[in-house]
This record gives sequence, C-alpha cells and structure tokens, in this order.
Amino acid sequence: MAYVTKQGLIDRFGEQELIELTDRENIPVSTVDDVVVGRAIDDASAFADGYLKKVLRLPLSVVPPVLEKTVADIARYYLYGKAADKDSPVTRAFNEATAFLRDVSRGLVELGNGAETPVAAGGGQVKVSAPGRVFTRDSLKGF
Repeated sequence: MAYVTKQGLIDRFGEQELIELTDRENIPVSTVDDVVVGRAIDDASAFADGYLKKVLRLPLSVVPPVLEKTVADIARYYLYGKAADKDSPVTRAFNEATAFLRDVSRGLVELGNGAETPVAAGGGQVKVSAPGRVFTRDSLKGF
C-alpha cells in the first residue's frame, strides 16, 4: 500500500524539486517522471511496511499523517540517491524517518488514526487431560 502520492510529494517538496530529481529525458528538465516517482513511493512504502507489519494489521484503513510524512521523506531520499550526502537535510530526514519506524515496530510509538493492532492470539484457558495414574499409594502397598 502506498502511504503517499505524487501530489503529496509535490505539496511537501515542490514540483520543481521533483522535476529535477526525476526527469531523465528532457534537457532542460521540464516534467515529473511518474514512473520514477511511483517506484520511489513503492520502495519507501515497502520499507515502512517492513517495520509496521510487526505491530499493525496491514493494509491500514486510514493513513495517519505522520506516516505519510515519514514515507514522503524516505521516498525523497530514494529520489536523491547518491546525491544526498551524509550531512544533507534529506539524509537527516531519512534517518529520522527510519528511527521513527523503528520506534513504532518496538511499540514505543503508536500511530493511531486507523492503525489497527492485530488481535492477540488465544485468549482462552488452558485445558489439560491425561490418563489416570498407574502407580498409586494403594497399588504399591506391598513393595
């Protein structure tokens, strides 16, 4: 499930940035390449799912805004690729998003807003049955 859309990325980071990151055909760059953006969104969503499936039932009925922002930051980092150096704001946002997802998977942070926790297994009582005793105090009386 994609947690962010192309329009969501444009709203957050601006259309010009997406054009510069995705247009590999035109010189000068002039359009957002939907295939490149879609691949980055799918990869970022799959990355998030890897953390979320430990604690939530997927797919989510409603995408919480914090998850949309987190996946958008990851997708942006993927679009930058090797151009994102270790001290850039893009890399810092990616590291923060990864840390947030790690905290969610550990149960330190709850997403809420449509995120359903899986039902715990079991919930019943334990029933034990065994055959009757072979050796009792009475059966061993003469030994």
